Amino acid sequence: MLYALHEMQFASLTPVRLTVEALQQVFTNPWFPASHTPFGRTVAANCELLERSTRKYEKRSFDLTTTRIGGEDVPVHDDIVLTTNFCCLRHFSRPAGADEPRVLIVAPMSGHHATLLRDTVASMLPDHDIYITDWNNARDVPVLNGTFDLDDYIDVVIEFIRFLGPNTHVMAVCQPVSPVLAAVSLMAAEDDPAQPASLTLMGGPIDARINPTQVNDLAMRRPLQWFAETMIDIVPMAYPGAGRRVYPGFIQLTGFVSMNPDRHVDAHLKLYEQLVAGDGDSAEKQREFYDEFLSVMDLPADFYLDTIRTVFQEHCLPRGTLVSRGRKVDPSRIRRTALMTVEGGRDDITGRGQCQAAHQLCSALPESMRRHHLEQDVGHFGVFNGRRWREGILPNVREFIRCHDRLLARKAS
Repeated sequence: MLYALHEMQFASLTPVRLTVEALQQVFTNPWFPASHTPFGRTVAANCELLERSTRKYEKRSFDLTTTRIGGEDVPVHDDIVLTTNFCCLRHFSRPAGADEPRVLIVAPMSGHHATLLRDTVASMLPDHDIYITDWNNARDVPVLNGTFDLDDYIDVVIEFIRFLGPNTHVMAVCQPVSPVLAAVSLMAAEDDPAQPASLTLMGGPIDARINPTQVNDLAMRRPLQWFAETMIDIVPMAYPGAGRRVYPGFIQLTGFVSMNPDRHVDAHLKLYEQLVAGDGDSAEKQREFYDEFLSVMDLPADFYLDTIRTVFQEHCLPRGTLVSRGRKVDPSRIRRTALMTVEGGRDDITGRGQCQAAHQLCSALPESMRRHHLEQDVGHFGVFNGRRWREGILPNVREFIRCHDRLLARKAS
């Protein structure tokens, strides 16, 4: 019912949105004299903010067409190399040396699209052969394609790692750290020849009991049935996935915004001031961030509820009780995959220490195959995006991957 009401609200606001959009075009037209006045810029700024508040933000493109290698711009091709019902595997191919590490980035399935990691991909492209999981919006997956739960997620990760083959380096960002660690643990238990060379876990909850945040507190305060009855809805008839049970993206977005409402209000006030002042460059940066941040996707209901139960309520992985398709998940079986964890000192979604807990679980790894990096004064999104990611975190991740790529090469020779 909530999903249907949400759609009706957007439909009812369509005339308003079209009107203010037309008015904005008039007052930003350089041939219209008033567009060059403070009054004209004020009208245009008000129209833009009203239009943006009534808009549906669709999935953006990665739009990565070039990268810089050896001081020269080289072309990048974005290709889908493998598909499943709920995910596709993207490859960003470009001219490369034979020794460049192959990296699988597992993007979060937590409300935002994989394009949220555009900066992550762009900054790693010059030195790595990059693949990324691009999860489908559940509202666009027909009911006939079946359900999708946490076991299916783990299966997809294993399938993609096997597809890429031995010596692949895996990076999990935020939500997927637990299922990815589970996938690698299961591969290690089976002595799978495609076990990754390294595993980098960034800003996600391995043990959500440590330094709990608002996200953790909410999950613990409510029983699972409350989440099933309150957070789950049915996809309306307007979409290919009509009738599918989902955790709607707009509910997830509401939760994100409610955690720091002042920050988002201040950002839009700043955008308004920049537009009135004619500061186009600064305004464009704000637009780009919120075009991505406000673009959300629906999650399959089974996957969402499984995650709430196993990760945030029962803490199955750190307690040693996680089972996937009858197979016990035991990270202590990992012996061939080096482990790095990355955390932000000001992360208000994943508390400090929650990701680092993976090292205690992977008890069979020697110290030479472990690394932990804490980036002080960085929030959740700064762990994988922005200047602090590029200048403080990426060099350490790059060196870690290179180090264990070289170790594998020496062992193979």
